[in-house]
Order: sequence, then structure tokens, then C-alpha cells
Amino acid sequence: MLDTPVGESPPLWSDRHQAGLALAALRPDLHPPALVLALPRGGVPVAAAMADQLGLPLATWSVRKVVDPANPEVAIGAVAPGGVTVWRDGGAEALHERAARRGGWLVDQQAELARRQVLYGDPDPAGLKGRLLVVVDDGIATGMTLRAALLSLQRCAPASLQLAVPVADRQVLASLAPLVERITVLAAVRRLTAVGLWYRRFEQLSDGEVLALLARRPA
Repeated sequence: MLDTPVGESPPLWSDRHQAGLALAALRPDLHPPALVLALPRGGVPVAAAMADQLGLPLATWSVRKVVDPANPEVAIGAVAPGGVTVWRDGGAEALHERAARRGGWLVDQQAELARRQVLYGDPDPAGLKGRLLVVVDDGIATGMTLRAALLSLQRCAPASLQLAVPVADRQVLASLAPLVERITVLAAVRRLTAVGLWYRRFEQLSDGEVLALLARRPA
């Protein structure tokens, strides 16, 4: 099932909080014990607004991008809990993995993933079994981190795995659809180049800001 009511030009929202409220307006059917799972850091203010509006518990599910050792600005994959690794081009998986390991990048991202899991208090996978999980991020461009997160969460055997995002690349969204039961997206667009263009304010969040948002709702 796909909920997608908006098809306008950017920017659509003043900030991530406003986008989260707009997502909540589309999902009045959600009630506890459904759990909102934010992808840190950018997904947390979106998820926090959604959870606050609907009275839902909030938690994080940490995922980390793996960057090209030759060009740290280019993401080539993502790592998620449970040993899940996703690469940008499946045919080049072995090459990417060798390059990442040789440059130490994959090890670095796995270490950062573990740090965030502890710092943000990601839930025990066993506690997610049989729950309705709504995964939230601030947008989907390449979809690598979300694919890694969803594959990781599938291993937790939830009762239902759903996705809610303000904006997403239409083609990437279609590729993620088989991994979830329901998708809620406010704007599904062609060739999404930068998620931040869809927000008037799109600041980078600190660990402290993430923790403050998480403290407002129990998991």
C-alpha cells in the first residue's frame, strides 16, 4: 500500500518537524504499541514529531553509509545491525568490499554504527518481534541506508514493517516497496538529487540534539 498525496516543487516544509506532523496527519490509524523507528540523525526530528502527534513510542535504528575510499564524498554502501551490508551496485559488490576494507572505511563505519547503537539506545532486536514498526527518515535519495535498515529489521520478525518519509526518489521508492507492507510518502519525485532542497531549514544534528528529542518519548 502506498500513501502519496503531494506532488509539488521544493521546498515543501519549513523543517523536519513540520514534515513529521504532515506524515502523522496521514496515519491517524497508528496506535500503541506501534513503534516509530527513526534513522539517526536526520530522521529523528521527523519521527519525533510524528510520534508526539500520534502518541506513539519512539526509538532509533542506527545505519551507517560506507564511502568510497578514493572519494569520501561518494557513498558506495551502507551497514546495519545484524551484519547487514548493502552496496550501491550489486555487480561491483566484491570490488567495493575489498576497497572499503583495504582503506579501513568499512571498519570505521561499523565502529561508528556500534557507537550510535549504544549512545542512542537502539532497542534489542528480540524486543521488536511481533510489533508494528514504522521506519522514518527525512528523505530517500539513493535508498542505500533505508534498504540496509529494512533488511536488518526484517530479521527481527516484526508483525508489520512500514515506511514513512516526507520525500523520496520515485524509482528508488519502487525498489524498496517489496521490503515493506505500507509506504507513506508526502512527495514522490523524479531524480531526487538532494533531500535538503525540500526543507527551508535542513541543519545537521548533533548527538546531543538527537538525545534530547529521544528523551521526550519512551520506547
